[in-house]
Amino acid sequence: MNDFARSASVGSDVEVISLMGIAHGTSHFFHLMVPSLFPWLMPEFSLNFTQAGSLTAAFFVASGIGQALAGFVVDRVGAQRVLWSGIGLFALAAVVLASSSNYGTLLAAALLAGTGNSVFHPADFTTLNRHVSPARLGHAFSVHSLCGNLGWAAGPVFMTGIAASLGWRIAAFAAASVALLALALLLARRRVLATTVEHERSVAAARSSPGSTFAFLGAASVWMCFLFFLVTMLAFGALQNFAPAVLQRVYALSLGAATSALTLYLFGGAAGVVVGGFLAAKSGAHDRVIASSLICAALTALAVASGGIPAWTVSGFFAVIGFCTGIASPSRDLLVRQAAMERFGQKSFGRIYGFVYSGLDVGLATAPLIFGRLMDLGMFNAVLGGVALLQGLGVAAALKVGQQRRGAYVLNPLPRRQD
Repeated sequence: MNDFARSASVGSDVEVISLMGIAHGTSHFFHLMVPSLFPWLMPEFSLNFTQAGSLTAAFFVASGIGQALAGFVVDRVGAQRVLWSGIGLFALAAVVLASSSNYGTLLAAALLAGTGNSVFHPADFTTLNRHVSPARLGHAFSVHSLCGNLGWAAGPVFMTGIAASLGWRIAAFAAASVALLALALLLARRRVLATTVEHERSVAAARSSPGSTFAFLGAASVWMCFLFFLVTMLAFGALQNFAPAVLQRVYALSLGAATSALTLYLFGGAAGVVVGGFLAAKSGAHDRVIASSLICAALTALAVASGGIPAWTVSGFFAVIGFCTGIASPSRDLLVRQAAMERFGQKSFGRIYGFVYSGLDVGLATAPLIFGRLMDLGMFNAVLGGVALLQGLGVAAALKVGQQRRGAYVLNPLPRRQD
């Protein structure tokens, strides 16, 4: 490849990665659109905590179900149009939220937002896998995860800042403008993400062989990837929802100190994602990168769960947990790619990413229910111990995927193919 072609390739990859990062950041922004407004919505509509929490659960239930289905649509019609529809649903959800007059319309807004959120992983990862050079995929997945974290960080600041000064309805309308701006950008740069001839061939192949549509469900590696997302997101959800309350009771930390520990966990995760991108780009043994980083995270979580470390070190331990968990993220996404390519080729990207990432939504939806019960029973140390256990299960799942890729364990063997 000459210098001009190489430069063009780098420039194209950077733009695709940037556009998908913005799309992913937008999706994570909308994860917290409704929860960020709970301080205003609860008194306005006389909601109790169960009703408020049900709105979040509804979001992730809709996202989980929709995500498993959206992957098939991506494989059939292409990623771009599916992505546009998801962002459009975000804008609609924000308008419904701003116009809400009762709990039913709040629930409708949460369900619309969850349905919009369902398209992003299958659409984003299909786009990245098809348009980004393989040598830069590790960095692409790293940026994708990092932008999601930035979306989480920006959402509450944006929503609460506007709600505090102009009211929660104006904040919801402003959220709609965020979605519309992201949609306008993707439409303006749609040529960069245009469907390739190779993709057209894979879509045609998928349409001409409907019997293979669900063949991926016979692959044990796909189910192990689903399990990996489920258990690791259960662990994340436990910390995201309950870490400050747990640390207050186990280590007698002030609310400010306990909240700071969670913040450091999230910042540590973002830093780990960046480092993980370089490791994923250099290492082909993605299952081992995941295993080593999650073992470190699990052992650190066990140390915190013991209740025996000095209280002043808790924030540092949480930063380590986040950092090690973040390192696993890019390798995790590449591991899913390998599971897809190994036996089903490019035509399966959407459905496989959609299915395995639905485990993420299942984990986030059920974590408050499982760990909330432990909190109600006063088993605060058990919450942290459960996080360590779940990360250990994530290690086992990742290693099993690696074994299955190497031909050790396969359900319903099919001939391997490359598209």
